Amino acid sequence: MNRVLLIAAALVGIGIAYVDLRPHWDDAGITAFSMLISAALFTLIPSMRPWLVALAIGIWIPAYALLRSPSLSSLGMLVVIAFPMVGAYGVAVVRRFTGGTG
Repeated sequence: MNRVLLIAAALVGIGIAYVDLRPHWDDAGITAFSMLISAALFTLIPSMRPWLVALAIGIWIPAYALLRSPSLSSLGMLVVIAFPMVGAYGVAVVRRFTGGTG
């Protein structure tokens, strides 16, 4: 079950990256919010690990930047992973303090 959900999270991340990388798309706020909310929703599933969900959703934009232009400056795109991390760990922290499972 976790593998299927992890693949689903990766597909959501790929979809977000696809939209973000379109030539006429210029709204980083919607992209960041989409990653944050998606990671939060997947982390609501009790058995999902927050760091794994965040990585599955957020790695695609930095990966594309590194493939397109492999340089040290492209590594700066790794900051994009912070948005799904905040969403995933936000849910994990709330769950921990409210006595939820997971």
